[in-house]
Amino acid sequence: MSEHSSYASLPGISSLLDAIQAPAILMDRNYEIRAANQAYREAFTGNNALLGKHCYEVSHGYKVPCDKAGEHCPLQACLSSGQRQRILHIHNTSHGKEHVDVELSPVRNADGEIEYFVEIMHPVREPVQPGKRSMVGFSPAFSQMLELLNRAAPANISVLLLGESGTGKELAARYLHDHSQRASKPFVVVECSGLTESLFESELFGHEKGAFTGANQRKPGLVCAAEGGTLFLDEIGDIPLAMQVKLLRLIETGTYRPVGSVTEKQANFRLICATHRNLLNMVERGDFRQDLYYRISPFPVLLPSLHQRQQDIVPIANAILENLPIDRSMQLSPAASQWLQQQRFDGNIRELRNRLERAVLLCDGDQIEPAHLQLPELLQANPSYLIPSSSQLQSQSQSQPRPAAVETTSQGWNKDLSSAFSDAPVLPLEQLEACYLSGIAERYNGDNARLAQEMNISERTLYRKLARARSLLAETSASGPTNSHHEHTHQSPAEHD
Repeated sequence: MSEHSSYASLPGISSLLDAIQAPAILMDRNYEIRAANQAYREAFTGNNALLGKHCYEVSHGYKVPCDKAGEHCPLQACLSSGQRQRILHIHNTSHGKEHVDVELSPVRNADGEIEYFVEIMHPVREPVQPGKRSMVGFSPAFSQMLELLNRAAPANISVLLLGESGTGKELAARYLHDHSQRASKPFVVVECSGLTESLFESELFGHEKGAFTGANQRKPGLVCAAEGGTLFLDEIGDIPLAMQVKLLRLIETGTYRPVGSVTEKQANFRLICATHRNLLNMVERGDFRQDLYYRISPFPVLLPSLHQRQQDIVPIANAILENLPIDRSMQLSPAASQWLQQQRFDGNIRELRNRLERAVLLCDGDQIEPAHLQLPELLQANPSYLIPSSSQLQSQSQSQPRPAAVETTSQGWNKDLSSAFSDAPVLPLEQLEACYLSGIAERYNGDNARLAQEMNISERTLYRKLARARSLLAETSASGPTNSHHEHTHQSPAEHD
């Protein structure tokens, strides 16, 4: 079938398709492309002849339809339901392999029978920003998760991101924000596990001058900082039960009252929450409000662990190496790539990143080998020493002495600790926390997993706080003590996701 005869059989169709900005084709029930717009030709064929070819040949390089190759075929689903179909596929485009949001609509003849299909394709790409990490992967588990994110992003629906620690929940939240109508507005991260009951209201809602001791000036909260944008509540399962009712009221009414104020304010944000905890189990135990759970989870998305994405490990590793602040170009050897794909990585992307950062320091050349990635024999023989499970942590805390930690009373305070600060100068709480964390981290000799467990916060929160502490102490030593205002520090991307 020639290009000319194809167009002659369907006059004007190509002109109609050119009115669509995204790549689009018209195909028949036999998967044959009968017309295509210029955007499709540029994206998939480089202006080569394509009419009469099968859609699966051009898009996938297959010799059989998608459903015969183990994938979901929107054409067959459209024939079965008679309705428009939408699915996320991986297509071979002029940019290489890309995720493409495929929308297929039936075209009926005068008798009401489906005769043709219009297929419109929207490549799924993240905005390019220097130094910004993005999600990488083409595995079935990743593609399924990305399809859900892609469907939820344009809407204003609240999304609950679930999954193991280190699976990239903040990157997923950032993706939702960047592909929403609020993308030009702020993306504000609230690390819930780092907020005590006394700080929760002040951090989230802000406070008026004189609202409490030390409130020397009015401070807007993070809800205000997220005005018009996205509020990301990370580790929402760690919010104290007493504070959950205040969050519920914010979500239900869209209003809040700063601490010390009698005037309600209107909130305008899109809510995204994340947790590694089983919230339904917490609801059953009475540790999490059921009404709050249903408010934050109208659209739950489960992020797959890295061992469910074996084929994505090497692409993720390459992306991490490209973004590491190193003074030379580094790449994985074929043997190193093969070795990485054989690992389980219980710590997920965070553990993979740590391995690569260590390998870069051990590698003197520009090619990383398996020897640079492998841990010392002690850790290989007992990998749980590096990443202990929660049960192991509990066992360790019960059987091993704490490293010179302050023993606390049931009320959480120690008289000696209180008296130690009685004559100390008044410091901003953020600076005091930075000093404390810096000192206590040295005593744990890099065992951040155990330190996080002892402090009753997630390891991710600890990484964030340690990074902020180092930055704050460096600023303080360079410029002297100042009043810190950290409204925007919560918007930084996570270090280890």
